[in-house]
Amino acid sequence: MSAHRYLTDLHCGACVARVRPLLDAAPGITRWTADTSGPQAVLTVEGDGITAARVGALLLPAGYHVLSEEQPAPAAPPTSYYPLALILFFLLGAVALTELANGRFDPMRAMGHFMAGFFLVFSFFKLLDVRAFADTYRTYDVVAAKWPAYGYLYPFIELALGAAYLAHFAPLATNAVTLVVMGVSSVGVLKALAARRKIRCACLGTVFNLPMSVVTLVEDVLMLAMAGAMLVWMLA
Repeated sequence: MSAHRYLTDLHCGACVARVRPLLDAAPGITRWTADTSGPQAVLTVEGDGITAARVGALLLPAGYHVLSEEQPAPAAPPTSYYPLALILFFLLGAVALTELANGRFDPMRAMGHFMAGFFLVFSFFKLLDVRAFADTYRTYDVVAAKWPAYGYLYPFIELALGAAYLAHFAPLATNAVTLVVMGVSSVGVLKALAARRKIRCACLGTVFNLPMSVVTLVEDVLMLAMAGAMLVWMLA
């Protein structure tokens, strides 16, 4: 699957917002981004059957045009779950060693440490390129789609949650916030899966090419379940 770059007469974020529904609904387009920071906006489109004529036709109803086409960008790396599996393996190993060092297994402590590592590691990869993450995240997240700034805030929310779990700071509030954040994230993933959209998962930012699948939903639901279990235990 190739990525194609086009110079367009898009000027600002408002222009991008006008063409977003047209490009999001276009069959065959799996991902697109628009960079309006330069003198000429560059529209990058990934998918099957992408041509300058087709992209121009998609932009035309909103009053915008493709001015020229740049050389196709290199194809995205093959999709793989290996980075995600490796990270989860390391997190589980770190939690197991921590429990072993404490002499006994405490499920609440183990879940707290796992969630701390999860949020800290995942926020790290998102923060490597916040802008690219935000562009990808709003293609499926229900909040970021309507409020793009949320995509820029999300890595910092994860970072704060990871630090809070690690420091055992306000555990009741921390787990409550996690329930809300991961619940909203799950809704977006579920909608994307229900629509059978072939898009990139942004859980590890844009460093790795992870496909959106049931694995993404399981990841979110697992965090929801652990936050819920810890809340129930604290309130019991």
